[in-house]
Amino acid sequence: MKAETGFSLLETLVAVTLLSIGVGALAQLSVISADANRRARAITTASVLAQQKMEQLRALTWRFDPLGLRVSDETSDTSVTPEAPTGGTGLSVSPAASLATNTPGYCDFVDPSGRLLGDGGGGSEVPANALYIRRWSIAGVPADPENTIAIQVLVTTTGAQHSGESARLVSVRTRRGV
Repeated sequence: MKAETGFSLLETLVAVTLLSIGVGALAQLSVISADANRRARAITTASVLAQQKMEQLRALTWRFDPLGLRVSDETSDTSVTPEAPTGGTGLSVSPAASLATNTPGYCDFVDPSGRLLGDGGGGSEVPANALYIRRWSIAGVPADPENTIAIQVLVTTTGAQHSGESARLVSVRTRRGV
């Protein structure tokens, strides 16, 4: 008699089972990877938005004039881009809770593509298509509150799908002569 060669049904089932386990693990890994990429994209965008606002605030006047008098921009509207010369809070000291709540003049809302929503004036109501809430605070540094300020910018994501992604920047400014 000739010996028959080939695979038995049991060998085929074992091979298919092992292959299925491997493919399942790879599928799960791709889902985890896609979620990590989504979170990384949201955090990177939040960081860029925080940096943009920090640069806008740091560009405002905070110095001594040639006579040694304090010069501060406390009227520029920084809730719009580019900022308007009047109608805003500038580098005025913010309310204590401005990083925790939507405070007019100290927050704005940004859509998923990075565009400022509405008139930029912030407020307490988050627009439906907002993905990012950008809040900032300005406080005098206790050692020299008239001449040194701490600026903080916090960008957080909205919605359950994007919960937890945020970026925070902190900067200190001291007045300098001209």
